[in-house]
Amino acid sequence: MTTKESGQAKQAYLSTPTEMTGAEIIWATLEGEGVDTVFGYPGGTILPAYDALRKFPIRHILVRHEQGASHMADGYARASGKVGVAIATSGPGSTNLVTGIATAMLDSTPMVCIVANVSSKLLGTDAFQEVDITGITLPVTKHNFLVTKVDDIAPTIRHAFQIARSGRPGPVLVDITKDAEINSAIFNFAAACPRPYRPHPMLRVEKNDIAEAVELIRNAKRPVILAGHGIIESKAEALIQTLAERAQIPVAQSLMGLGGFPASHPLTLGLMGMHGEAWVNQAIQRSDLLIACGMRFDDRVTGSTSTYATKAKKIHIDIDPSEINKNIQIDVALVGDLSEVLEELLPLIKPRDGSEWLKTVEESKGASAVRDIKNLPDSGHLYAAHVMHDLWRITGGDAIVATDVGQHQMWEAQYYRHDKPRTLITSGGLGTMGFGLPAGIGAKTACPDREVWVIAGDGGFQMTAAELATIVQEKMKVNIAVINNGYLGMVRQWQEFFYEKNYESTPMVSPDFVKLADAHGIPGRTVRTRAEVEAAVNEARSTESAFLINFMVEKEDAVYPMIPAGNALDEMIRRPGKGGKK
Repeated sequence: MTTKESGQAKQAYLSTPTEMTGAEIIWATLEGEGVDTVFGYPGGTILPAYDALRKFPIRHILVRHEQGASHMADGYARASGKVGVAIATSGPGSTNLVTGIATAMLDSTPMVCIVANVSSKLLGTDAFQEVDITGITLPVTKHNFLVTKVDDIAPTIRHAFQIARSGRPGPVLVDITKDAEINSAIFNFAAACPRPYRPHPMLRVEKNDIAEAVELIRNAKRPVILAGHGIIESKAEALIQTLAERAQIPVAQSLMGLGGFPASHPLTLGLMGMHGEAWVNQAIQRSDLLIACGMRFDDRVTGSTSTYATKAKKIHIDIDPSEINKNIQIDVALVGDLSEVLEELLPLIKPRDGSEWLKTVEESKGASAVRDIKNLPDSGHLYAAHVMHDLWRITGGDAIVATDVGQHQMWEAQYYRHDKPRTLITSGGLGTMGFGLPAGIGAKTACPDREVWVIAGDGGFQMTAAELATIVQEKMKVNIAVINNGYLGMVRQWQEFFYEKNYESTPMVSPDFVKLADAHGIPGRTVRTRAEVEAAVNEARSTESAFLINFMVEKEDAVYPMIPAGNALDEMIRRPGKGGKK
C-alpha cells in the first residue's frame, strides 16, 4: 500500500463504518486515538493483531522483554505528555508487564497496555499460557477490562484511553481474547466514543475554602510551596511561578516534581525529603504554612508524620480526593485540577513582602550547599556527584535524563538542575530498578530531536541491559552513563549506616560494560578520573550512534543528607565534617 493509499484508507475507516476483524479494529482504534508508536513483543494469542499491523501506519518497537515494553511506554508518556502503549501476548507476556504497570500506577503515568488471552471458551480451564491478568493487575491499574466480543474492542480501547489520561492519570489494561481478535464486526470509530468524562463529584472547590486559603497565605510569615508531580501533569508550571513570585514564597520540590519549577529560579529551594537538601527540610520544619501542590505527602517526603511541620498550617491542592488527609492532616483542601484551582486562587493573592523569611532560609544554607560542587573532594578519585554536575554543565541542563533507581538517582536529583518539565524521567513511587534504560528509549522515541541520557547504576543496568539491542535495531541515539561502584549502592549505604557495615549480598561482579556495548555495536569508553569526564561526555554527544560511558566511581561513597526511617524531617545524617549527625 502506498503512502497516498494508506492516507485514503485511514480517512475511510475512521470516518465511515467498515467491516474489520477484531485484530484490525485494535490498530484502527489506536490510530484514531492518535497513537503512532507502540512497544511490544509478539506471541501466540496476540499473533492475529501482529498479522494485521502491516495494514496500519503505526510503528512497532520490538523490545527484548515485556517489562521493557511497559517501561518504554511509560518513558514515552512522561516525556511527551501523551498516552504510552504497550502490547503483549497472554501468560508470561502479560505478567511480565506487571512491574511496569505498577511503576506507572505509583507515578500517575497515562498508559494503556493491550494484551491477548486464550479464546473465551478456554477461560478458566488452565489452558496453555492462560492467566487471569485482570485479576493480577487489579491493584496496580487505574482500571482494567476483559474483552470477549469483537464488538466491544473499539469502545473498550477508547474508554481505556479516556480513563488513562483523565483526572489523576494512570495505567489501564485491556485483555482481549483470541476469538475476539479473529471474529469480524463493523468498526465505527465515532460511535465507539465513550461517554463524556465526568469529574469526581468531590472535584469542586468551595468559595469559602478559597477564601480561607487566601487568608492563610496573607497572614503567613514563613510559607513554603511544596511542588509535586501534579504541577507537570496539570501544566501548571507558569501558574506556580506566578504564585511564588507574587507572594515571595520559596519552593521545595519532590523528586517527581523536579522540573516543574525552574532549578535556576531564585525562589527555588531544591529537593525535599529523605535525600533533600538540609536547608530545604529545615525550612519546611520551621514553616508556618505549607502549600502542597500536586503531591501526596509520601513517607520519603515527610519523614515521621508525627513530627512533620507541626507548627505549619497546611493547604493541599490535589486532583485526587483520596490523597486528602491520607498521610497528613490538612487545614484547607482544594480538590481539583491544579491549574484550574490556581486560576481561581491567583486573582485573590496580593503581593506580599517575604524578604525576611527568604533571608533566613538563605542564611541557613551556609557553606554546606549540597549542590555546591566545591564541597566535594577532588583528590583524583571520581565521585558520582562530579559526573552528575559535569553532565549538567556540559549539556546545559537541556537533556532529557532517564534514571534507574538507587544512589545515582538521588545524586542526579541533587546535582543535575532541571529547569524544564518532563526532563527527568525516573521511578519515584515504586523505585523500580531496571527502569532507566527502557524508559530512556521511550523518551527518545517520543522526542527524537532531543538529547537523551540514561543514567543507571551497575546493578539496575544489568536488569534490562538486553534492551541495548532494541536501541541498535531502532537506530536510536541514546547516551548511557553507567555509575559503576561495584555494589548495590543504596542497599550498601543502608548496611553501612544501620547494619554495622555488614555488606551481605551487595558487592557485585559486573561484565565489562564497554565490551558489552561493543558486542551490540555500540561504542563506549571507561572513565576513572574526573579529568576524563568532559572528553568522554563530549565524545558521546558527538557520536552519531548510541554511546556508553562506564564511570568507575568511588565505591563506598554515600548520598548525603539522609533521613533514617522513622526520624523527623530535620533529623538528618549529614556529610561528615558538615556539622551534621552521623
